[in-house]
Amino acid sequence: MRTADYIALEDRYGAKNYLPLDVVLTRGDGVWVYDVEGNKYLDCLSSYSAVNQGHCHPRILQALVDQAQKLTLTSRAFRNDRLGEFYKVLCETTGYEMTLPMNTGAEAVETAIKAARKWGYRVKQVEQDKAEIIVCEGNFHGRTTTIVGFSSEPQYREDFGPFTPGFVLIPYGDAAALEAAITPNTVAFLVEPIQGEGGVIVPPDGYLRAVRDICNRHNILFMADEIQTGLGRTGKLFACDHENVRPDVMIVGKALSGGFYPVSAVLSSREILGLFRPGDHGSTFGGNPLGAAVAATALSVLVDEGMIENAARLGQYFQERLAKIPSPYVKEVRGKGLLIGVELKPEAGGARRFCEALQTRGILAKETHTHIIRFAPPLVITRQEIDWALEHITAVLTA
Repeated sequence: MRTADYIALEDRYGAKNYLPLDVVLTRGDGVWVYDVEGNKYLDCLSSYSAVNQGHCHPRILQALVDQAQKLTLTSRAFRNDRLGEFYKVLCETTGYEMTLPMNTGAEAVETAIKAARKWGYRVKQVEQDKAEIIVCEGNFHGRTTTIVGFSSEPQYREDFGPFTPGFVLIPYGDAAALEAAITPNTVAFLVEPIQGEGGVIVPPDGYLRAVRDICNRHNILFMADEIQTGLGRTGKLFACDHENVRPDVMIVGKALSGGFYPVSAVLSSREILGLFRPGDHGSTFGGNPLGAAVAATALSVLVDEGMIENAARLGQYFQERLAKIPSPYVKEVRGKGLLIGVELKPEAGGARRFCEALQTRGILAKETHTHIIRFAPPLVITRQEIDWALEHITAVLTA
């Protein structure tokens, strides 16, 4: 079968909820992926930052194979011998006291919402069923009905109501708006340190420090969704580390398993996660031995192989070089580490056609919010590979 055959098969039987580039991938290695016809591409999306460690990292692969031959799933009705080790690695790496494992990022966000509400009722003594969580315009926290209900993107909400109440929407990056929105019923503020899906939107310097101070003064939880920005993507373990702030609740996923298996988690203190009792929350697959073995290894790989430092060093280099491209189409280049957005001017005709042109040159990137190209290669990329990519990106953006 050739590319067109695979596309026809997918289009015949699959729901049309994505608009992918018409490339059919069959293999990956490091920063490179290969299509069914043998063409080679530099992956500049990293599966939305799920493969920070690179495609098919050998250590993570071996952990997966070894564990899959022993035990894959027990449910949480029984204990398994990998979960405690995973908890220990995750908590010691991140500095949090306690964790609650899930599978997808959206599940972890839902878990954080439940934790914040429970804390609000049990600890802050908010009146039952009155808890409010403040969120930001332009947010992307997942696709569940509750989560799309507090999105500001019309398409994410259209035809999916009625929605869960209890969320207050404010402008992103505006600390004064946060303080003004707080009421006696406010239990938490949920925010992405950088809005990735929203277009790689970086808040003003000092914003996260101001958020931390406001949450402290008003006794509300600061909850950071670092599913996409965390685990090295921005050149720090967490994007919040750029301002030396520590959220009360940290939400992680994607690269937590290096792209091998869906693993996510909520990290917090015993005061917060310790409120959950048996039966309050759960997941058949969350915390399974296969996922635990993979995630523990994926975390170790990030640290042992210096990938976070590489993201900081080469991310700055990549962003600086992109900003110097003399393109009539580029409005702005922004980001941190290896999470970079190139926003195009409206007259450029949208980012999709530029991504399609990059594909013909062996680079896979994806547009977001019509006018933005996102560049987020695996953290194992080298300067030589970035230089190769820049030649082709320059050609496309100046054509």
